[in-house]
Amino acid sequence: MKLLITQSNYIPWQGYFDAISQADLFVIYDDVQYTRRDWRNRNRIKTQHGLQWLSIPVQVKGKFQQLIQDVEVVSGDWAAKHWQSIQHAYKQAAHFSDFERQFQTYYEQAAQLSFLSEINVFFLRKICQLLDIQTSFRQSQEYPKAGNASERLLQICQQAGASTYLSSPRAQAYLDLAIFEEAGIAVEWLDFSGYSPYPQLYGDFEEKVSVLDLIFNTGKGAFNI
Repeated sequence: MKLLITQSNYIPWQGYFDAISQADLFVIYDDVQYTRRDWRNRNRIKTQHGLQWLSIPVQVKGKFQQLIQDVEVVSGDWAAKHWQSIQHAYKQAAHFSDFERQFQTYYEQAAQLSFLSEINVFFLRKICQLLDIQTSFRQSQEYPKAGNASERLLQICQQAGASTYLSSPRAQAYLDLAIFEEAGIAVEWLDFSGYSPYPQLYGDFEEKVSVLDLIFNTGKGAFNI
């Protein structure tokens, strides 16, 4: 069984969903420290004026202590503003009308949620359903905390019954491969290179944008891309 463990992001890019699709189980790792100016509460869309950030306003208590799962949203009007920006940016996209009502409903529902992690997971689940990604979801807080970062990840793998841990290449700098080898759990490094450009609005192709860009421009073909 292949296991992916990573923090939730707000409407992330296609590589994030590619990683989920390669796993049998996805553990959302949100009982770790929240990082500012990261992808947890924001992402980018492509507009006729260039890339635009969509950021969920959050209230972070303390400088270093707050966990992702405990971060609260400041107000509910962020969702209406984000949806308005998305409509404006993608109303001319080839498949926007196919999904417009669906995503409008998602944003109306997300506006009722109080915690950033809840919002992120809500969109992750909905978009996985839309892309026909069958991977199961669980939360890291279901597993006891123990040891350093590598030991915690290994423990989750063991308790979930994983034979393979899918990891971001960035983790090569800190992941203790020896303890995974000793436990008989293989580590596979995800590869986010080599994605083919797809038809996109507004000039030169931009890869590192929200998966919404892929969906609205390619429709049901998004999963294959």
